[in-house]
Amino acid sequence: MTAKTYNRVLTIAGSDSGGGAGIQADIKAISAMGCYAASAITAITVQNTLGVEAVHPVPLDILAGQIDAVLSDIGADAIKIGMLHSAEVVHVVAQKIEQYGIKNVVLDPVMVSTSGHRLIEETAIDSLKSRLMPLARVITPNIPEAEILFGQKIASEKDFAHVAQALSMNGSVSVLLKAGHLTGETLVDYFYNAEDGSVALLPSKRVNTRNTHGTGCTLSSAFAAAIARGEDLTQAAQSAKQYIEQAIIAGADYQIGHGHGPVHHFWNL
Repeated sequence: MTAKTYNRVLTIAGSDSGGGAGIQADIKAISAMGCYAASAITAITVQNTLGVEAVHPVPLDILAGQIDAVLSDIGADAIKIGMLHSAEVVHVVAQKIEQYGIKNVVLDPVMVSTSGHRLIEETAIDSLKSRLMPLARVITPNIPEAEILFGQKIASEKDFAHVAQALSMNGSVSVLLKAGHLTGETLVDYFYNAEDGSVALLPSKRVNTRNTHGTGCTLSSAFAAAIARGEDLTQAAQSAKQYIEQAIIAGADYQIGHGHGPVHHFWNL
């Protein structure tokens, strides 16, 4: 009898002690999407719904060791990458992706927390663009992150097509540009599939809630899980969008903590 196998996702990101974002959100989302979650922690944050109070980097050899431990034994059908606070961390992660030949990489270029705390050093941004983005299959920036990567302000959804094309590394990286920071009642995320040149518009109604902590982590993890399950990129973008939309709706009326609460990761179970 042939043994069953899991669809495996490795998340490489920071730990959130409050459980709403980072590694904790990633593991919840990957699990809720029906995949097996493994992790490599880049940094430990002192964090809750009110914000980030401190960040303690994990030593580079321990980070590399975590990635080796997972990929040399369990393997991964996809990798989600979140908080990488320094150029040195970016280099280690890029090196390991190249070493193990992982192609299904979803990069969430985490730069600022929901509460406004800067999570990446300035020197790491250049490394992210030059070293890691070319290794990604998909990147999932929100508007502030896209503005940093693009180097210009994004005024409205009319700019999305141009920005996505510019961030696609000459058509080699697909881009999911998230519209959550715009002010309209209907938010339309823009997905540029660099592999076939297609565009998918992913609309959703704005939900009146403070519980938006970890939405970017959750969406990118769901995207990685959908790819690990074998979905093509556009299908995966649609699956991830549906998952995060329902997670926000289901978690909107909960009260947890005194700030930005989490989404309901297990709405579908």
